[in-house]
Amino acid sequence: MGWRWTWAAVGLLCSAMGSHTFAATQEPSAFDAKPWPTGQASPAFDAIDMQGLRWRFVDLRGQALVINFWASWCEPCRAEMPSLEKLASQYPGRLRVLTINFKESPRTVAAFKERLSLQLPVVIDADGVLAKTYGVRIFPSTVLIDSSGKVRSVVRGSLDWSGPQGRSLVGPLLTKHPQNADVSE
Repeated sequence: MGWRWTWAAVGLLCSAMGSHTFAATQEPSAFDAKPWPTGQASPAFDAIDMQGLRWRFVDLRGQALVINFWASWCEPCRAEMPSLEKLASQYPGRLRVLTINFKESPRTVAAFKERLSLQLPVVIDADGVLAKTYGVRIFPSTVLIDSSGKVRSVVRGSLDWSGPQGRSLVGPLLTKHPQNADVSE
């Protein structure tokens, strides 16, 4: 009889997780934003995206940065991708959006990008080191970095980044900040 309860719990969990997708006209409520720990340095990274472009944390100073950790098997990740694409086009020259795929093959990621016609840059985190560096354990998770290079917060869960909640999280990143952020290099 215990196995029936286990399967019922699994069914409820899957049902609940599936209900956190969203349409373009409605805001999801399946996210939380945690501030970056005070005094903790912003982790540096040096990665190559699928097009062969190098992304170095230190080179992106002066622009706000949104780093989204995702996987194609994650329904909320798939649901929020179009809003990240829209966000990237809303603030040209002021905001960069970088997506980091968690431990999937280049073939899987390329097929996903093609299926959704995504133009966002994708770095493949084949061994999970980048996710670990930013403390990411939930997908999707999005790291918000201001124009001085300081991590401000980590958003866990799905969000319509082009909606009011997304804009309220991104807006403060776009203001000018002193260039003295504590950044690991």
